[in-house]
Amino acid sequence: MNGIAAPFAVVGAASADFFAPGRAVSVIMVVYMTGEALQESVACVLKDPLVDELVIVDNGSTRPDAADLRGLADRDPRVVLVAGQGNVGFARGANLGARRANGEVLVFLNPDAFLQAGCIGELVREIEGRPVPCIVGGRVLNADGTEQRGARRGDITLMTALLSLSRLARHVPAWRRHQVHWESEPVPDEVTAAPTISGACFCMRREDFDAMAGFDEKYFLHVEDVDLCWRVRRQGGQVLFHPRAEVVHLGHTSLTSPLRVEFHKGVGLARYFRKRAQGLGEQVIALLLSPVVVAAAVLRPLLWRVMGRAS
Repeated sequence: MNGIAAPFAVVGAASADFFAPGRAVSVIMVVYMTGEALQESVACVLKDPLVDELVIVDNGSTRPDAADLRGLADRDPRVVLVAGQGNVGFARGANLGARRANGEVLVFLNPDAFLQAGCIGELVREIEGRPVPCIVGGRVLNADGTEQRGARRGDITLMTALLSLSRLARHVPAWRRHQVHWESEPVPDEVTAAPTISGACFCMRREDFDAMAGFDEKYFLHVEDVDLCWRVRRQGGQVLFHPRAEVVHLGHTSLTSPLRVEFHKGVGLARYFRKRAQGLGEQVIALLLSPVVVAAAVLRPLLWRVMGRAS
């Protein structure tokens, strides 16, 4: 492997002995102008013998990438290509992929993420026998091996988001329980509950995903994973963080505009807060703050640069 993923794309597999007969594993990957990382991310998936099927939902690629994906689907019977629907957004694309998938266990993976040794095996082993519904999220790493922001998070509400964005949850002791981002916390030794995991790499049983009606397709890009975690917990299910199921996620590899990505993230957050609002008072506040949430998302990269992201 000589491209962008070469320094950290290490693929291996755990023993398949723990799988129940017939519990096939489908990896679902939604693609849109991913760039150089795509081919190597796909290669990592196909090198893992525990993967029975890779469903690629192409919401839009460059002509060379689209041709490569068609060629791959023609050559490898494990690859299913879903294309021609246009850019329908991540949530709808992921649901399309889940409907086309044949596996009883679904692993959702970003196209700029690189599976590390044993990741698929750890995810699937952990989800078997868990109460329903259940999500098991992997430990998402940066290219330098540090845990990525958003890999495990607290409960995301309008209040916790504002306290975290303003850094008050970090610096005011009485409000630290409202801190959204947990990546700076010690890594647990075992699988542990976390209110919110990253959508870059996670696993669900098909029956659980179907019971939740999949992703809410009213989200176009971002926050659909936060919403799904919240709905699973609301149904009495489990959201789990797996420290040994590692994946390296590059992020920001898309050829699309970063400003557009942040805008959709803000729109998604604003919708999520309105969806979670209870009672007239909360609904009015969430509605009035929606433009602020969108603006904050768009301006956030600039704020990080001025204030210092890690401070």
